[in-house]
Amino acid sequence: MTTDDPGAELARLRSSIDNLDAALVHLLAERFKCTEQVGRLKARVGMPPADPGREAAQIERLQRLSDESGLDAAFAQKILGVIIAEVIRNHEAFQGAEPGAGQQH
Repeated sequence: MTTDDPGAELARLRSSIDNLDAALVHLLAERFKCTEQVGRLKARVGMPPADPGREAAQIERLQRLSDESGLDAAFAQKILGVIIAEVIRNHEAFQGAEPGAGQQH
């Protein structure tokens, strides 16, 4: 949709971007709630914080999803790399936490 008013069009597009950014933040928060549960489970049963097989499978899956969505796969892989690194860092913190300790983030 285009209009004769570039300022209005820019405002509309920026509003859409703002909404998408908010959705991304909320999705990441939900994802980290799930990975926190995984980290606590791993710590409780003595599993290592990182799972290279799972990470490789996720990267492969992300490649397919990126291709299907028209998103640059290298960019998507960078984003997933940052997320995975943070998840592992959190899982490592759970490994050293005392049972019943407060939330780690």
